[in-house]
Amino acid sequence: MAVPLSFALNRIAAASFGVALLTLVTFTLLAIWVSEKGEEIFREKDSSKIVIDEIAGFLLANFLSPPAFKPVVAAFLLFRFFDIMKVAPASRAERLPGGVGVVMDDLVSGLYTFLTLRLLFFLGLL
Repeated sequence: MAVPLSFALNRIAAASFGVALLTLVTFTLLAIWVSEKGEEIFREKDSSKIVIDEIAGFLLANFLSPPAFKPVVAAFLLFRFFDIMKVAPASRAERLPGGVGVVMDDLVSGLYTFLTLRLLFFLGLL
């Protein structure tokens, strides 16, 4: 689900960066709200049944990348790496209350992935 949404967001960005950025922010706010409600429903912190946080993180991770096989695979693998490793401040962000904590660690991982991809593009490795 995250990959097709990411491709759609990047198509929007090709037409209008501002609209794409607004879409990303809106999706992130929606993810925080949905995650908050999910925690209430499932009665557990950051339930594995909640996946919208991963989608929000991947949308940031792959933002502005070309719709090609190598960049999307690199984005996916890097995002999973950073999400699993919880590189600071992701581990601290995860402890924030409610939906913010659920989503924020994935956004940090998404930001690390985004920056790493930009470096790889700059170096000509992708």
